[in-house]
Amino acid sequence: MKTRVLLSLALLGFLFTNPALSKAQTQTITSPDESIEVTIDVAEKIEYSVELNGTTVISNATIGYEINSKTLGFLLRGTNRDSGSETIKPVTPVKSSEITAPYNELTLNFEGGYTVHFRVFNNGVAHRLSTSMPGEIVVSDEQFDLEFPEGSETWYPVEEGFFSSNERNYTHGKLDTLAIGTLASLPALFGNTTGNKVILMESGLHDYAGMWALKTDNGISATFPRYPDQVQNIGDRLQDVITRKSYIAKTQGTRDFPWRILGIAEKDTDLLTNDLVYALAEETMIDTDWIKPGKVAWDWWNAWNIKGVDFESGPNTDTYKYYIDFASANGIEYVILDEGWYILGDLLHLNDEINVKELIRYGETKNVGIVLWVVWRTLDEQFEEALDAFVEWGAKGIKVDFMNRDDQWMVNYYERVAKAAAERELLVDFHGAYKPSGLRRKYPNVITREGVLGLEYNKWSADVTPTHNVTIPFIRMVPGPIDYTPGGMTNTQPGNFRISHFRPMVMGTRSAEIAKFIVYESPFQMMADTPTNYEDEQESTDFIAQIPTTWDETVPVAGKVGEYIAIARRHGENWYIGVMSNESSRNLSLPMNFLGNGAYNMEFIHDGVNADKHAEDYKKETRGVRANSVIPVELAPSGGWAAIIKPQQ
Repeated sequence: MKTRVLLSLALLGFLFTNPALSKAQTQTITSPDESIEVTIDVAEKIEYSVELNGTTVISNATIGYEINSKTLGFLLRGTNRDSGSETIKPVTPVKSSEITAPYNELTLNFEGGYTVHFRVFNNGVAHRLSTSMPGEIVVSDEQFDLEFPEGSETWYPVEEGFFSSNERNYTHGKLDTLAIGTLASLPALFGNTTGNKVILMESGLHDYAGMWALKTDNGISATFPRYPDQVQNIGDRLQDVITRKSYIAKTQGTRDFPWRILGIAEKDTDLLTNDLVYALAEETMIDTDWIKPGKVAWDWWNAWNIKGVDFESGPNTDTYKYYIDFASANGIEYVILDEGWYILGDLLHLNDEINVKELIRYGETKNVGIVLWVVWRTLDEQFEEALDAFVEWGAKGIKVDFMNRDDQWMVNYYERVAKAAAERELLVDFHGAYKPSGLRRKYPNVITREGVLGLEYNKWSADVTPTHNVTIPFIRMVPGPIDYTPGGMTNTQPGNFRISHFRPMVMGTRSAEIAKFIVYESPFQMMADTPTNYEDEQESTDFIAQIPTTWDETVPVAGKVGEYIAIARRHGENWYIGVMSNESSRNLSLPMNFLGNGAYNMEFIHDGVNADKHAEDYKKETRGVRANSVIPVELAPSGGWAAIIKPQQ
C-alpha cells in the first residue's frame, strides 16, 4: 500500500505567550515504509489534512482538551522522535499469532506538563495526550473534529443516545446526507470517491469515557458520555442514567489518555488485517497459561428445544446434560448456562430445576467447561461473594450482560470485572457491551464481546440481513472479536424469512452460515442452534467442529464492504477459507497462492444448485489444490462457501 498523509492539527486554544515562539513551525514524520507522511504545521493553531495516494481523505481536523475548567494552551517547548517495531504475540490471536507493528513517533512537548504523541504506522495514524499534573484532574471536554472531502461516504452505526448496547446496522450513504447531530457508536467507516477508507477507532481506554461520533455541519466530531450523576434501575437488569455531571472524567493528573486512531486502507480488504487497536493497547497484566479458547454450545437462542428424549426440555438439569453430551461428542469445549440458572436479582439463589454444581461436575467428566451468564448489576451488588462461589463450583467463565454504557464509571467496571475474574482464572464474555478498545490485551481473559448486531436479533427482527453480515467484518470486527453467535441450521432466503422467537431462522444459505465460523473472529465462538438440529445436520456439524477459533495468519483474498468477503486463515499447517455474499449471486475466482509448497487436500462446502430457492441446499466435495491453483466459486444469492485445506500426508 502506498499512502501519503499530510497532517495539520487545529488545536483550539493554542496560544503562544512568547513572541519568539509564535512563528509557524513545521514538523514532518513518515511511516517506516514511507507510505504515510505526516506534516504538522504549528502556529496559532495546528491544522492537518490527510491524503491517500495523492487524494484527500481528511480535509481538516481539530484536536484539543479542556482540563480543570481551562482549555489547554499549546506553547511548544520542544519535540522528540522515536521509532519502534514491537512484535506482539496475542494470547488468543484472532488475526495473527504475531503482530508486527513498526512505527515512527513524534512527541510534541508543551508548557504546562503535557505532551501530544503521534505514531505513524504503515496502516494508520494515532495520537494521544499525556499529562504530568499533580493530584487529580477533571477533564471537562476533549475535541477531535474531522472534516472529509465533498462527496465522501460513510458506514455509520446510528445511535439514539449513549444508553446503548452498540448493536446497530450501518447506515451507508453520503456523509453530507446525514442530519446534523446524528450520533454514532464506534468504529465508524468513511471513504472517499476513489474507494479509499478511513476507520475511526480508539485504544488504551482506561479510567475514561468511550469515544463516539457526532455529525456536524462540517463533518464528524468526537463526543463522550459525561460521568453519571443520578441513575435509575429498570427492571431486574438495566440501569439508566437520569442526570450526568458536567465532565467526562475525574482521573489522575499523571497519565496517558486513550489513543485516537485513524486506520487507513487503500482498498477494502486492507481493513481486515488492521490490528492497531491491539498494538496500541496496554500490555498484558496477568498470567495466561490457563486461558483456553474454544467453541461454546449456547442454549438461549434456540430456546432449549431438543427432541427424541424422555424428559421435558427446558432450563433444567436433564436438558443441560444433553447439551454437555452433545458438546463432548463433537469436541466443543464449553456449554453456557444462560438466563434461567439463577433467580434474577440473586446470583446465589439457584433455580431448583438446575443443579449447577452437578452440571459442572458432569461437564468435567466429559471435558466440557461450564460458563455462567450474569446480569452485570447483580454481579456488581454481589461481586466478591458471587465470583468466589463460581470458582468454588468450578465454573470456567462468566458472560456479563446488559451494561449498555461506556461512561467512565462503566469503563472502570469492565476493568474491575476483568481483573477480579483473572485473579480467579475465569474467562469473561461481555454482552450488552461497547466496542473493543484494548482491554483484551491488558486482560486476555476478556476473550470476546458482543457490541454487534448478531444472530440473536433474528428472534424478533429482520435486521440481520446478508448485507449486514458482509458489512461487519470490515468495520466492527476490525478493533476486536465479535460474539455474533453464528450457527443457525434453519436457513432461508430473505424473502422467505419470518420472525420466530422460539424457532428462529437465519437469512442466508447453509454454506454462508458455516462460512461465518471462519469469517467472524471470536476465540470463544458460540454455536447458536439446538443440539438436535446439529445432530440432524451432522455433516454440517462435523465441518464446523473442525474449524478453530484462533488463527496464526489471516490473508484477505477478496471483498467489498457490504457486498462480499473471501478470507483465508491459517491455524497450524491447515488453512480455512470463508466466503460470503450479500443478497446478490456472484462468481469469484480464488487464488491459492497463500499455500506453501506441495500438495493439499481441500474439503469444501458450497451452495447447491437450488440454494436460491431452498437456502439449506448445499454440497460437500473434496479436491486437491496447490499454491498455483485458482478455485472457481459460485455463490447463490445470500450465499457462501467454506473450505478446510490440509497438507497431503
